Amino acid sequence: MHKLEQMNRLFLQCLCFYLLSSFNVGIAGSGKDSGIGTAGENPFTPKAYLIRYWKKHISNGLPEPDLFLLNKASPMSAVELATFSKLADQNALSAHLQSFCSSAKLLCFPDASPSLESHSQDADFAVYENRNFTNYGTGRLGGVDSFKNYSDGQNIPVDSFRRYSRDSSGHDDKFANYAPDGNVVDQSFNTYGTTATSGSGEFKNYNHFVNDPNLGFNSYSDAGNGRQQSFSSYTEDANAGAESFTSYGKNGNGAGNGFGGYGQNSNVISSSFRAYGETANGANDEFTSYGGDGNVPENNFKNYGEGGNAGTDTFKNYRDQSNVGDDSFESYAKNSNSAKVNFVNYGKSFNEGTDKFSGYGQGALGQTVGFRTYGVNNTFKDYAKKGVSFAGYINGSSAELAAMAKSGKAVNRWVEPGKFFREAMLKTGTVMPMPDIRDKMPRRSFLPRQISAKLPFSTSRLSELKKIFSAGDDSTMASILEEALSECERAPSRGETKRCVGSAEDMIDFAVSVLGRNVVVKTTRNTDGSRRDVMIGSVKGINGGKVTQSVSCHQSLFPYLLYYCHSVPTVRVYQADLLDLESKAKINHGVAICHLDTSAWSAGHGAFLALGSGPGKIEVCHWIFENDMTWTMAD
Repeated sequence: MHKLEQMNRLFLQCLCFYLLSSFNVGIAGSGKDSGIGTAGENPFTPKAYLIRYWKKHISNGLPEPDLFLLNKASPMSAVELATFSKLADQNALSAHLQSFCSSAKLLCFPDASPSLESHSQDADFAVYENRNFTNYGTGRLGGVDSFKNYSDGQNIPVDSFRRYSRDSSGHDDKFANYAPDGNVVDQSFNTYGTTATSGSGEFKNYNHFVNDPNLGFNSYSDAGNGRQQSFSSYTEDANAGAESFTSYGKNGNGAGNGFGGYGQNSNVISSSFRAYGETANGANDEFTSYGGDGNVPENNFKNYGEGGNAGTDTFKNYRDQSNVGDDSFESYAKNSNSAKVNFVNYGKSFNEGTDKFSGYGQGALGQTVGFRTYGVNNTFKDYAKKGVSFAGYINGSSAELAAMAKSGKAVNRWVEPGKFFREAMLKTGTVMPMPDIRDKMPRRSFLPRQISAKLPFSTSRLSELKKIFSAGDDSTMASILEEALSECERAPSRGETKRCVGSAEDMIDFAVSVLGRNVVVKTTRNTDGSRRDVMIGSVKGINGGKVTQSVSCHQSLFPYLLYYCHSVPTVRVYQADLLDLESKAKINHGVAICHLDTSAWSAGHGAFLALGSGPGKIEVCHWIFENDMTWTMAD
């Protein structure tokens, strides 16, 4: 035996002796007041450690009745905890990522199945998932490949289409009802249909009702000839994701691309078009009902159609009836020839959005650009004035839209009924809509502090974190990491005290630092009543219904369970029985928090859209959703 191994064994033996002598080893004895623990339970698991930590730092016993927080502790065994903690010390977790993710119950994208090589016959893919399509359909002559009910209802569907239908001729691809109801979707189309001639690609009912779609189209249909692409009902009713189109249709000839019903009724979806249709000939792109009825859609067009010849772009009913929204057009149609761009009914949104046009049409010859019934709040910088016409252009706020927004008659389409409500609603007998309070995040667990404390957690060390979780620079995982870290590093709002926590111990420390040791953690008991009307039963105000302090913790999307915890001043917290509307039977026990000071909230906040008021004018209440929580001082 090597000397190092002998030292490690001696260290572990000493550590075990110390732990056993320091703690109440018979953890089964804690089962009476903890609700868990059986004779012989290993005292070195993360859950056993959390129990001891709770009892040491919180003065009023363990949480009852459902051990809400304890059930989020890492499921790792004592051996796994020691193993992965040592790997973290050695910066070697990335070499064991899949086993680490499985043992610790983390969000990690699975490795796609082996590539499906070139096929020569038509294929109908149904009830399919997590595949890597590389060189599929290469050189195909005619025929149709169909993807239907593909990755239906998957939690983390990961699909890769690389060089799909390359050099094909007259070959059609149909994506119908693809990946509906998914959660954290990761799909990439790289050099799809490159140098293909004629044929078509159809995306219909693609990613419908998904949460956090992340879709990348890179060099899609590059150098294609007469190939038609259509996106219909694409990411409709989706939530909080991103889509990128890079060098899409580059060097193409006579390609037609139709975006109809794209991002319709979606929430905070961003799309990026970079070098789209670059140096293409006779491109015909039509954006119809794009981003309509959405909430804060963001679209970035950079070098779109640059160097193109005789291209036609039509934006019709684009971002129509949406809430806010931000679009950026940079060097659009730059150095193009005879480009035609028509903006019809573009950007008529409630609560005006922002459109920026920089270097638009610079160096272009024979261009025709028409703005007709264009929305509000637009900035034109270094815009090529020649060949540009404005008709029915709204430059400033729209009185009609502003009046509708103020009245609240049209805004509820973007804010789910019942998501925000007034404090007066919290009284026995009130009938009110209950929003969908179900947790839509992937199921994950906390990391033990022994491991989380060893992992980098800052944007300055993002590259290290991406390496640990095998996240490429432009990957979905990289975006997840960067967005969560940026939000955690954001400066607190006025009066806010905040901290992001990746372990239960860190959460306890933060709650105790704000509220003291005599605290309890509360959440809505279940999800019954979601998306239907309920009746309010008995109501109890925490701290006698007086203004109180609380710490609310909301999940962030991250590989391990990460919460954004914050305390804001001037709130009241309530508990209420929720009753079935017909039988009057109790179906749930809800926890609600009412923010009495909303003066620092933005005018475009969903609460004001739903309730028809503005910052500082009303109080706003909301329920605590599934797996979120609020900490309060014990009564």
